[in-house]
Amino acid sequence: MARSKDKTPRTPKEPGRLKQMWQVFKMTRRYDSNIVLFMVLGFLIPVVVALGLALLLTPDNGFTIALWVVSGVLAGVLAMLIILGRRAEKAAYSQIEGQPGAVGAVLRSSLKRGWVGSEMPVAVNGKTQDAVYRAVGRGGVVLIIEGPRTRTARMVDEERRSVAKVGGNVAVTVIAVGPDSDAVPLHKLARRLTKIKPSLTKAEVLAVNNRLNSISKKLPIPKGVDPTKARPQRGN
Repeated sequence: MARSKDKTPRTPKEPGRLKQMWQVFKMTRRYDSNIVLFMVLGFLIPVVVALGLALLLTPDNGFTIALWVVSGVLAGVLAMLIILGRRAEKAAYSQIEGQPGAVGAVLRSSLKRGWVGSEMPVAVNGKTQDAVYRAVGRGGVVLIIEGPRTRTARMVDEERRSVAKVGGNVAVTVIAVGPDSDAVPLHKLARRLTKIKPSLTKAEVLAVNNRLNSISKKLPIPKGVDPTKARPQRGN
């Protein structure tokens, strides 16, 4: 009798690091026409600077000049990777900016160390889809508006009172991510939080966040959108 061999389906092999970087570059180039220029400049500037320093400091030593050039090339490659990462992040978030849940996506994936936030808003208007998100960190409590200030003022005031009940004199900062003229672009939100002056210790951050979570209402709304899976809007 012939033996039947069980053929287990092979899991698709994950792309290598270079292939992933190429995919990120192609995605970014669709939405950022200047990415190639910035990456080329990011590579050339360190190389030119290193070569200039080598010729200025050790013009008669070929070995030292070669070391300077190699150092410049390595620095140029590093600069290219940094530029690609930041431009790719900006391109990804530009696809979901203005959509409900976009702030939640940032709080889920891009919060810096020392900050705690949830992709679920603490208050939401079911009709307009305006929402208020909350993040807690060394800078205190930050309420992030997703929508116009005029339509979210009442929700912000209610959240301020909630923070005052459990947090006492904890500093509260309000940041708008929406159509207002003073709004913070979505891709700069995480960096904006780090610029807030520290006022809490790490232990106080954890305590305040736990207290606020204990009184937060669970809202039956979808989670934030995923910027890596977002599709461009028609007409863009």
